[in-house]
Amino acid sequence: MTQSTNTTYDELEVGQTASYSKTVTERDIQLFAEVSGDHNPVHLDAEYAASTMFKERIAHGMFSGALISAAVACELPGPGTIYIGQTMSFTAPVKFGDTLTVRLEILEKLPKFRVKVATRVFNQDDQLVVDGVAEILAPRKKQTVELTKLPPITIG
Repeated sequence: MTQSTNTTYDELEVGQTASYSKTVTERDIQLFAEVSGDHNPVHLDAEYAASTMFKERIAHGMFSGALISAAVACELPGPGTIYIGQTMSFTAPVKFGDTLTVRLEILEKLPKFRVKVATRVFNQDDQLVVDGVAEILAPRKKQTVELTKLPPITIG
């Protein structure tokens, strides 16, 4: 199992950064569509997607949002973090096979353990695909947790 150690509110510093990367696969998009209920054909139907402005299937925008959530929950600040809010602007489509990197940066420490975090997602060409800011409630207590290994999931 993999462990994750958090960074507490007191340990966080403005300008501190962390990143999290994942390559977008067919399986990811099928699972995301099933779990979210978003079966928009631009994500799932190649013939339909070819007729759109994108000319090919693209990943769900909120798939990138889910990667931001993973980065905040598992990287910085990590376990014990509570999301309060998130703004996102989708600046470019995410394609199958893209390797996305979420880059987090602590922007501001606010009262009552609240923190503003820049949440930017880039593809493998260093093109910004999502630009945003999260407001989170940072953990107060230092902890290291075991990240649960999920069972195999099959599609179809």
